[in-house]
Amino acid sequence: MKKKLACLILLFLTTVSFCQNIRLDGVVLGASKNPLEMANVMAVNTETKAMDSYGITNDKGKFVLNLKPNSSYSIKLSYLGMKNKEITLTTFSQNMTQSIEMDSGGIELEGVEIVREMPVSIKGDTIVYNADSFKSGTERKLEDVLKKLPGVEVNADGEIEVEGKKVSKLMVEGKDFFDGDTKLGVKNIPADAIDKVQVLRNFNEVGALKGVENNEENVAMNIKLKSGKKNFWFGDVNIGAGADERYVVNPKLFYYNPKYSVNFISNFNNIGELPLTIQDYFKFTGGFKSMMKKGGSSFDVSSNDLGISLLKNNRAKEITTRFGATNFAYNVTKSWSLSGFAILSESKTELETKSQTNILDPNSTDVFSTENREENANQKSHLGLFKLSSSYKPSTKFQFDYDFLAKLSKQDEVNKIVSQSIDSEGETIQNIDTHKIQNPTSYNQNLSLYYTQSDKNVFAFEMQNLYQEEDPFYNAISQYQPFVLPGYVTGQSTNDINQNRFVKTNKVDAKLDYYYMVTPKSNLDFTFGNTYSYQIFNSSMFQILDNGNTNELVDPADNNKVNYSFNDTFVGLHYKILTGKFTITPGVSFHYYNMTNSQLGVSYTNSFTRLLPDFYALYQIKKAETLTYNLSFTNDFTDINKLAEGYVLNNYNSLFSGNKVLSNATSQVHSLRYFKYNMFNFENIFANITYSRVMDAVKSNVIFDGINQTATPYNSNDLDQSVSGNGSYGRSFLKDYKASASLSLNWSKYHNIQNSVLAVSESFTQSYMIKASTNYKDLPNLEIGYNTVINDFGSDTFYTDKPFAKLDYYFLKNFSFVTEYEYYHYSNQDKTVNNEYDFLNASLIYQKKDSKWEYKISGTNILNTTSLNDDSFSQFSTKVSRYTVQPRYIVFSLKYNI
Repeated sequence: MKKKLACLILLFLTTVSFCQNIRLDGVVLGASKNPLEMANVMAVNTETKAMDSYGITNDKGKFVLNLKPNSSYSIKLSYLGMKNKEITLTTFSQNMTQSIEMDSGGIELEGVEIVREMPVSIKGDTIVYNADSFKSGTERKLEDVLKKLPGVEVNADGEIEVEGKKVSKLMVEGKDFFDGDTKLGVKNIPADAIDKVQVLRNFNEVGALKGVENNEENVAMNIKLKSGKKNFWFGDVNIGAGADERYVVNPKLFYYNPKYSVNFISNFNNIGELPLTIQDYFKFTGGFKSMMKKGGSSFDVSSNDLGISLLKNNRAKEITTRFGATNFAYNVTKSWSLSGFAILSESKTELETKSQTNILDPNSTDVFSTENREENANQKSHLGLFKLSSSYKPSTKFQFDYDFLAKLSKQDEVNKIVSQSIDSEGETIQNIDTHKIQNPTSYNQNLSLYYTQSDKNVFAFEMQNLYQEEDPFYNAISQYQPFVLPGYVTGQSTNDINQNRFVKTNKVDAKLDYYYMVTPKSNLDFTFGNTYSYQIFNSSMFQILDNGNTNELVDPADNNKVNYSFNDTFVGLHYKILTGKFTITPGVSFHYYNMTNSQLGVSYTNSFTRLLPDFYALYQIKKAETLTYNLSFTNDFTDINKLAEGYVLNNYNSLFSGNKVLSNATSQVHSLRYFKYNMFNFENIFANITYSRVMDAVKSNVIFDGINQTATPYNSNDLDQSVSGNGSYGRSFLKDYKASASLSLNWSKYHNIQNSVLAVSESFTQSYMIKASTNYKDLPNLEIGYNTVINDFGSDTFYTDKPFAKLDYYFLKNFSFVTEYEYYHYSNQDKTVNNEYDFLNASLIYQKKDSKWEYKISGTNILNTTSLNDDSFSQFSTKVSRYTVQPRYIVFSLKYNI
């Protein structure tokens, strides 16, 4: 591994060929000799007409330009409120200094042309990137462009991160692009259509609330299209084929004009491309936000999914996908707009996994029992998402929004398992067949009214409704039945156990906020809100006997018929004040809770009141440097799933029984966040630390019999704690280079009861990454990096070392070559696990200038790696898994650009 890493570093150093530049240091002053911050400075070579360097002044008016020696330059400057200025100079072989004064009296439009040519410019809370300044010619989609922008990252899940914050909304020409998810835009918007990338910091869709709420964590992104892509259909159709009947068909079509927009995306393939995974589906919000985040209560509706096996790094033994999506926006009138999307996805997946699970003795690193498991799972998944939104804004004083989101799915998994269990009583091997079916549906509605009565009075009413039905079915056929279930017939040649579940949820959140502007820099927020939820949980078990007859397990312990209602009525008061460089928002909320659950002919009711404080403070050190502190107290409530006392079969070796008298947990969270973005040297610093302590946490009382477990929840008197921190440092320099370093740390301590003993478990996970990249126009570009992950689970520690590299090169005016390489070394502390594997992908594209046709040959998993590793921790056990992945594919494809 060290040799491979050294080769990567050597390759990077040979690629980064520094030419002899001279440095121009300068300062930009206003008419009164005061330094101008955020002035745009650009150096244009008068001979080649190329922009050789650019910069933005810091708070002292300083800028630095790296220029070629013995050349003539036109230095262009712009600053809002000042007249544009242009000076000429000739460089020699020595560094230079220059002081430039700008004259007042300019208008905003005068700076438009210079800003348009600047690679990066800032106007208020908006950062504007000129996409062409960062393109080298190999970019094919938005993701490729974003990864080259200073301060912008795209993670493995297609989520965009700016300044350490996730982008919550992606727009194209100001219109939502599949609201609630950035992955579809990142993976599909053509790079050649992108003119500008606008990062909208402190984003709030409701103008009336922008000054009265704290929006520092909200970031959106808007893509501006090139003029030739507006009022015209654009996109592409890609068709490819390879050996072993491999294929990919990927048409994309887009249309934008000021009145409406329409997008179509589809993808049919069996080469492992997944436009939408099951994980994406379940986290897809559709743009619905948590409207009760200031309320002090958390009532989250948990999922009843059966633990359908998920992909690792979007890889599996075999994946076949059919995907189609459309997105639209339509301005009915100047004040009324409609938007929405429809997404349909069908996939067939084959997973092959080998794993070892070690169940630990409580408060010890000793192993209590071990399960070695081989699984072959076949999944079928049908996913559907549909959204319709309406926004009515007749004036700046009134806004009425309505949103509807439907999520429909049908999932089926058949799994063949060979399980070897080892404990103090010996070894047991058995074959197990499981079948999981689930068809959950959910419907979300949102209604919002915003009214500004005067400069001092603002009203905001928001209401959300969630209606959800889940009907998971589980079947396990095994040689041994580990649990004692009343009414179960023993002595059968096989144990064929089945369980039906039906869970219905109807939840309504409503909140009215009244904002009163005490002064131009302070306001009061009075909140009146209510959360009401009603849930039904029914479950039943039955057994298929050897003679084919059905044995219904009718004992109350094997069944559930539960009704549960939850109500939280609250009032809140927050005071926001801006004083000097500080923004401070103390707040408090008063709650009245009422809960009733009925089961087994008995009703249990609990009512109480609670006062919950919160506090927010922002220190604006400089324009682009902040320190933020947050404190919150939250009452965390469980939903019906942990209250139902009848047995629930979670897995062939896991039985669960709820606790109807569970009470809430109370969490206290402190977070401190530092951020700095320096446009002078394009330096980006982010750091965050969060401490959480949970009192009366809902924990598990588990009885282990070998590898089999029976669990029930309880409220713990012991304090659960966690500390997490992450940070990053990134910088672009010398125009063509970008480097960054990041880390993520998480320590947690939990308490449970295991075999009647209080078990304390700790875990500490660490992730460190460094990377550097070039961005030349006419030379090969290289990105290299190194990522190490350390997972310390107490009983064992697992290490993953991953050096990686990417090379892209646009050459001979028509060819693009891109290759990506990842090497993994996976091991544990005593080296009983010690695996090495790597992945190499590459593509060569030929497209003649101004031609609509593109020819491509691509290879996936060129080294034909067969599997990858993963590990996990569950507070009682550690698990190490090895997943089979798809083999090498070589695909020839043809694309026509519309």
